Amino acid sequence: MKRSKTMEFGVGLFMLAGILGLVFLGLRVSGMTLSAPSDTFRLEASFANIGSLKPRARVTMAGVTVGRVEAIELDTEWYDARVVLSLNSELQGQLTQDTTAAILTAGLLGEQYIGLSVGGDPNMLEEGDVIRDTQSALVLEELIQQFVSNMVTN
Repeated sequence: MKRSKTMEFGVGLFMLAGILGLVFLGLRVSGMTLSAPSDTFRLEASFANIGSLKPRARVTMAGVTVGRVEAIELDTEWYDARVVLSLNSELQGQLTQDTTAAILTAGLLGEQYIGLSVGGDPNMLEEGDVIRDTQSALVLEELIQQFVSNMVTN
């Protein structure tokens, strides 16, 4: 069969489209985007244990993604994990000072993310404030260890 330039060009175009599609899907799954960041404001929260929480993890309210984890660092004064949250600017002035942050898991062994719940305090959180009420990650390995040690002692 004789190859034509049109056929070779079409196959090359098809391969290029396939590669671009894989790159797009890879970026979507990893949580990275090619768009410029929208207006955000930052809050901080300290956790005794963050489990496998990673930067760029989702921050949700009522199941809706409202931001991302921007950074995770060790607080050397209290030896807790300090998590910096980058939230949508629409929430600025809407989150009360008694807002709670909990590290949740999507599914049994899924990714970890932060869930926010708003309280009833009349005072609002501002840029750079700290969420005081936090709930650390539930680590499956620690639960199994507690279960086994309880079985041995009983």
